[in-house]
Amino acid sequence: MGPASARTTIRLDESLLDHAKLEAQRRGLTLTALVEEGLRLVMARPPVSSKLRVEIPVCRTGGGTMPGVDLTDSAELLDLMEERI
Repeated sequence: MGPASARTTIRLDESLLDHAKLEAQRRGLTLTALVEEGLRLVMARPPVSSKLRVEIPVCRTGGGTMPGVDLTDSAELLDLMEERI
């Protein structure tokens, strides 16, 4: 006897579901088997750290942040970190 299974409902983007159904058919699998395989692959990978190291621009001559950088303005900091400004 195989492992126990449970029924559940998940919501998927319609386009993703359509692609998954085609991929399952192409591989000769059921949609359930394809989803299970995908979940096993994702869960086997080491977790991705949500703590990304961020470097705040620093003035090299006097130390501290660069002139004009407002540490209380998160939107501006994000722009600076993503080099939008």
